[in-house]
Amino acid sequence: MSFELEAAAADSLAHLAGGKHKQMPPHGSRCKNCNSELVGPYCHVCGQDADLHKRSILHLIYEAFEGLFELDGRLWRTLPALFFRPGGLARDYMEGRIVRHIPPFRAFLVALVVFIFAAQNMTHRSTVISQANVARENAKLATPQGRAEAAAKRRTDAAKELQDELNEAAADRDGQLKDKDVSRERTLAAYDRQAAKAQARYQRNLHRADRVAQGLPAKDPAEAQTSPPGAEKWFQRGIKKATDNPDQYWNVVFDWGHRAAVVLLPIVGLSLALVYRRRKDLFIYDHLTVAMNLLSFGFLVSAVGFLLPFSAMGWYFATAAVWSLVNLFQTLRGGYGSSVAGAAIKTLLVWSITGFASAMLLTGLLVLAVATI
Repeated sequence: MSFELEAAAADSLAHLAGGKHKQMPPHGSRCKNCNSELVGPYCHVCGQDADLHKRSILHLIYEAFEGLFELDGRLWRTLPALFFRPGGLARDYMEGRIVRHIPPFRAFLVALVVFIFAAQNMTHRSTVISQANVARENAKLATPQGRAEAAAKRRTDAAKELQDELNEAAADRDGQLKDKDVSRERTLAAYDRQAAKAQARYQRNLHRADRVAQGLPAKDPAEAQTSPPGAEKWFQRGIKKATDNPDQYWNVVFDWGHRAAVVLLPIVGLSLALVYRRRKDLFIYDHLTVAMNLLSFGFLVSAVGFLLPFSAMGWYFATAAVWSLVNLFQTLRGGYGSSVAGAAIKTLLVWSITGFASAMLLTGLLVLAVATI
């Protein structure tokens, strides 16, 4: 029995390593689906596989991954092209050489799923680090020495904040006083109001520092009573809930994010259609296909970055931004056949359009998450 299990495992691992090798069915075999006589590993009438589908559990798992991720020869042709030869990949899709590659929309969806999981993993790591920092801060505040240090830091920060605000208000006052058309009395009155607000914030921060030194919560409950009912707007309440529950907030962001990410597809596709509006031989379908490739590249590159240590993310994403520009340039140069200068100009145009649209989409997404948390 153990020998049979080892043989079955070895057979499945061979498939994992080298792909599925089809064998010719015995002469006279018939298709299990339509009963046509088989002349090859696939039925020439209905296309069903001649395999009996009686394999090991490992083979069943492999088939599941193969069906989802297209783990066959097409994967190993598509992925390198997506990263290093995007122009050739785009040209293959435009000119109809599609069977050799993964379907672009499937690659787009899989890349999006990988991106979402990697981003959620990064958020979870960030939350764990934040909770550890809070725990260390609470442990520090549990000792008299720790409370004294925290209170002293709050007083120092409050004094610096006060000085910065007064300097900024004085600079505004002096600049306006040089303008003869501006009322001197109004300018001085505005400065007095700004200075008074700064002093009030300074006194409030000092009061909070005193409470911390006494082992009390920094915010005095009496401060909330000084605000009139309804003064705290719904957006401010949402921000407070997001700050208090970052896990819940980012879950809402990602819940909306994977839906909103699909909106990037028409944005990129239409931007390509705009810069190549004179190409009558190309259609919206072609531009959307190229957009799928570009977004798949972006999602996968970002997913790798989200898995890196936080200390390495800055350098990685700076490099990834440059790589994305190069990838877009190669796509326009090789896929659309643009000249070097034309591809460079169109790259900047597409990058600017999609960057602005993405920033607006992200801003709306963050605001929507605050509103619905």
